[in-house]
Amino acid sequence: MPDLQSQIQDLTAAGASADRDEVRAAFARLREALSAGSVRAAEPDASSPVGWRVNTWVKQGILLGFKFGDNVDASMDHGRWPFYDKDTLPLKRLSVGAGVRIVPGGSSVRDGAYIAPGVICMPPMFVNIGAWIGEQTLIDSHALVGSCAQIGARVHVSAGAQIGGVIEPVGALPVIVEDDALVGGNTGIYEGAVVKARAVVGAGTVLTGSTPVYDLVRGEIIRPTADRPLVIPEGAVVVPGARGVTAGKGPEWALSLATPVIVKYRDSRTDTRTELEAWIR
Repeated sequence: MPDLQSQIQDLTAAGASADRDEVRAAFARLREALSAGSVRAAEPDASSPVGWRVNTWVKQGILLGFKFGDNVDASMDHGRWPFYDKDTLPLKRLSVGAGVRIVPGGSSVRDGAYIAPGVICMPPMFVNIGAWIGEQTLIDSHALVGSCAQIGARVHVSAGAQIGGVIEPVGALPVIVEDDALVGGNTGIYEGAVVKARAVVGAGTVLTGSTPVYDLVRGEIIRPTADRPLVIPEGAVVVPGARGVTAGKGPEWALSLATPVIVKYRDSRTDTRTELEAWIR
């Protein structure tokens, strides 16, 4: 949508002096395109070192929607559930024909998020604007999918998992979890970390933009850099670990720091265990 892209870039450059009605109209078009999945905050790009590129203008448009929205009473059920939010950011409404299950119990999906057919949302969970969730993915109870996060097909985001978004800075890649990955319970993936296809992030693991990951299988340390986010390799099985503190009083006090560790790469036994979720569909 080159016309919408140019319009949003011009409005962003205009800052506070941008025409309010034009901003709101442009954002409504963007939100509709995001909901339909025809526009994405980030998308696969084979020419990129990590296989993805960020669409900066989309994130700029989302920020305009926040900035030029009015805080209104968004209460539900005749005021019995009081909510207050920007009038530019309604909740997503899906038809039965969309093939998506949102199980009753307090879940919310903001309009401007794409939810593919076959997705299951277990309560309570939250999906923010700009997120993209591929077909047959399960978002389990108490899970968060942050703004602009990209979740592939057939991913299991387990209960209590937190998938950060990264809406600012606009040029930064959001969190990405590729197809057929498993994100364990109470896991946190933040600051633009990339989890490649078929990887398993074990329960309680925390990955951030500054987290080194120790690969015991390949004998290397995976470190993010200024121009490359943390990338968990395809099929890697990552679990919480610890390493000793060697500085200061660390050895005397027997201190250690939490660190993720790759203990294996996915095999047929791992696949058999992760296939068990198919029985709930």
